[in-house]
This record gives sequence, C-alpha cells and structure tokens, in this order.
Amino acid sequence: MTLLCVPIMVEDLPSALADASAAQELGAELVEYRIDSAFHGEGDEEGHALAHALSAGSPLPCIITCRTADEGGEYDGDEASRISLYESLGASDSPPRYLDLELSSWRRSANLRQKALLSVDHANQGRDLATSLVLSSHDFDGRPRDLLQRLGEMREVEAARVLKIAFRARSLRDNLELFDLLLERDRPMIALGMGAYGLMSRVLAPKFGAFLTFASLRDSSATAPGQATIEEMRELYQFDSIGAETRVYGVIGDPVSHSLSPLVHNAAFCAPGVEHDGVYLPLPVPGEWEHFKATVGALVDHAGLDFCGASVTIPHKEHLIRLAQERADEGWVVEEGALAAGAANTLARCNDGWLVTNTDAPAIRACAQAALGDDLDGKRALLLGAGGVARAAASALGGAGMRVVIAARDASKSGALCDALSECGEIESCAWDERHGQEAALVVNCTPVGMSTGPSPEASPIEIDRIESHSPEAVIFETVYSPLETPLVRSAREVGLDVIDGASLFCAQATMQSELWTGAAAPVGLFDQLARRRLASE
Repeated sequence: MTLLCVPIMVEDLPSALADASAAQELGAELVEYRIDSAFHGEGDEEGHALAHALSAGSPLPCIITCRTADEGGEYDGDEASRISLYESLGASDSPPRYLDLELSSWRRSANLRQKALLSVDHANQGRDLATSLVLSSHDFDGRPRDLLQRLGEMREVEAARVLKIAFRARSLRDNLELFDLLLERDRPMIALGMGAYGLMSRVLAPKFGAFLTFASLRDSSATAPGQATIEEMRELYQFDSIGAETRVYGVIGDPVSHSLSPLVHNAAFCAPGVEHDGVYLPLPVPGEWEHFKATVGALVDHAGLDFCGASVTIPHKEHLIRLAQERADEGWVVEEGALAAGAANTLARCNDGWLVTNTDAPAIRACAQAALGDDLDGKRALLLGAGGVARAAASALGGAGMRVVIAARDASKSGALCDALSECGEIESCAWDERHGQEAALVVNCTPVGMSTGPSPEASPIEIDRIESHSPEAVIFETVYSPLETPLVRSAREVGLDVIDGASLFCAQATMQSELWTGAAAPVGLFDQLARRRLASE
C-alpha cells in the first residue's frame, strides 16, 4: 500500500502539530516534519528540543528531515550538528519512524556515514520503536545525468530501508522512467517528478507500488513544485482507489492546468452505474508537433501504464489526426467526422487499436438541436472565427443541413475554411465588418474573445443590439466556458435572447467521451452540476 505523506515546514511546535492533526483528519498516514529552517546547527538547543518534541508529540508516524540548501532545503549549518541531532532522535524514547538523509551527505566521509548509522542502528537491538533511514537524492534542475549511478550507489547502502529519487520532470516522459525504476526496486522506494510535468508520478504512485507519495495540506504549504493537496489527491483523483490495474486517461494540451475535464471524468469513473477503474490527469504537452508525437507515442506504448484514452485540446487537435495517420498500420483509425472537421479531440483504446474521433462537432450539433429543434435543415448559422472550433462547428452544422456563414478578422482564413469544408454542406464566408448584418437563427462564438485567460476577456465578438435588429429570435451560442458568463452571454441575456453557454457544450462533448471510454451511460446531470459549481467559484 502506498502511503499518503503530508510534508510540514516547521516554524513552531504548536502550528506544526496542529497541521499534523489536520493531515490525519484528511486521511494522511504519515507526516514529514521539515525542520531545516527551524534548526540552525551547533549550539541551537531550542531547535534541538523542537525536533524531539515533534517526534514525541506527533499524532502520526513521522519522517524528520533537515534538508540541506544544496538539495532544495534551508539548512546551512554544519553537517556534524545535523547528524548529531539525527543520532539523538534515533536514540530517544520517542524516535521518529524515519530520518531522511541525502546521498550527497552520505558520500562525504566514512566518519559521517558511521555517525549517521548510529541514528538508525537500533532496529537490531530489540527495541519496539526503531528509526529507519530514507536515503534520498534530489535535483531541482532536471533529470540528473548520473541518475542510474546515484541509484546504484543508494542500493549498496544496506542500512537504507527506503530509497528516494526526486527530480524536476522535463516532460511527461520522465514519469515513465520513474515508473520503470519503481518496478525494478529492490526495497521500498519513492520516485517522484517535481513540477507541472511530474504530477503523474505523484498520483500514480500506488499503481507502481511506491512506498509513499507526498501531498500538501494546502496550496500554500507545498514543499516541492507540483505537489497536489491531500484533498485533491483523495477527492479529485480518488487516490485510495488507484491500484496496479487502474487505467490511465487525461487531457492533453497546453495549457491544461485549469481544465474542467479531470473534475468531471474522475467523478464519472466512480459514479453509480459506471464504476470504471480509471484515473484522469492533466497531461501538459508543449505545442510543437515533435513534443506531441514523442509524448503520446511514449504514453500509448508503455507496457505498464495502461493508458487507455485522452481528451485532446488546443493546440494539438490537428496533431492527433496527423499522429493517427502516421500510425495507421498499427491499428489507429480516424472516425469520419474527425476527418471532415480536420481535427480530433478524443483518443480511445479499442481492442488492439486506437480510435481517434471528435466529440466537439456532434456536441455542437446536439446543443443546436436542443435549442432550435431536431430539424436544422435550411436554418442559418453565423460562425465568428475560423479556427479549430469554427471548423468543428461548420462541419457539424453544415452536415446537419444548416446554411453556414463564417466571419473572421482574417478573410483568407475564413475563405480557406469554406474551401476545406466544401463537401460538408452549404458553407460560405462574409467579411468581418459584415457580420452584424447577417440574418441567423444561431450565432456561434468560435473565437477566444471573452475568455478569462484570453487576449480580450472584457470584450464581445459582436454587438448584441445590432445582431438583434436583424435576427430578433437568434440563439447565441458561446463556446467559451471560462468565465461561465462571458460578456457575450451577459449582453445576450440582458436583451432576452436565448443562450447556449460554454458549460453546456463542454458537458455535451465530455459526456460523449466518457461513454466511449467506459461503455456506460455518463452521469450528465453530475457533469453539469460539477462544471457550473467550479466555474461559478472562479
């Protein structure tokens, strides 16, 4: 069983023990007291006493760590005093369960190693309480070139009961190497990638049998970059349910840190009637094709990962089509709707191959039918923008018989899109300045205008009063979901026009993805509830 350990940066005894109690209430099984800013070395009797009081009063089994500055900590005192503190802790009547010592310190001298062994050499002396050594190595810059050499040295230290490797992950692929190290372990081991690319190693630690993984008590108390909170680990990622057979999914894009997809899909996996042994993660992949090809290829090819599917978002939707076409002889199939749209947002393992499809387009069509009726034939749709969203919308609505007009600031892009989708129905373009004069039953914002993280969060792509004068019954379709009420949505509601907001589209396409991956009906109401609650709180 992989333990959940909450690290606590110690400033004083009462607050540290209070945090440990809070961690226990939230389900932690172990705490790490980081005393490197509270103990200052030779002559620090107060810091010495604090460390002993933490060990004696801890509500949970604990690791005590005095991390040196050269490995990301704050201790800059003398080495002899630190080792003497460890020795006294190990010999006390209330010793910590573990003491963490860096490989770099272990290497320094035989005399230091001997003293360090004294702090953990009580396990063979008939004591009920014994302290074990965690021998660790950290690199905050990236994967160390001598990683395997370091691990080899650590394995030669018989006194080390637990080995710990942690380095800043440079890409998602670094997680796969960490997983391989765990599978080859010769004793309990911790293997973690730090930073945004390393979250996978933290969440999937139980899948690969890691001794523990770290989770912060709160966002502000993380002791390493990329640590999720214990609440996120247990409630969002369902950490307690992850095992060797758990299937892995995620959202691939750049950026993905604020995506709603982990929230809804992880909830679906454990919903009544679905009960799918899966976990869904944010999977950041830089925007270049080479990064996408290498990373997705590594994920699907890793034998032990059980990678079974992904949502694919900006800027990789066209890359997914390209990758599928390159791997067609390996059983990758692109669904016709994705080919028509020229982009895909969903990857799913199917038997011995992979299906690439686009749930954006059918979700757009379903939302339009819910607002305008099932028969869309002959009705006019005005699309604002000529990017990937517009392409999906045009192929879906044109294919349903709507007369589609595309308006974009760059007329060459709207013209090129019309040419590319000429077989998808009646699709034409108009000048951006002419967009307000179009009669339309449906107006779809396919631009990032109004998005909270976009270039114009306070703007709207159209003036509602001018649209209303030509199309007083128009339904306004917003594809942006953050914020939930964009300037476009707000102005449309103020004049009484019907609105399809971005949350509706998000939930519709996510429902289709979930059902493809799990083979069970998705909890649509739960999706909508979770998405709107999260968006309303932002």
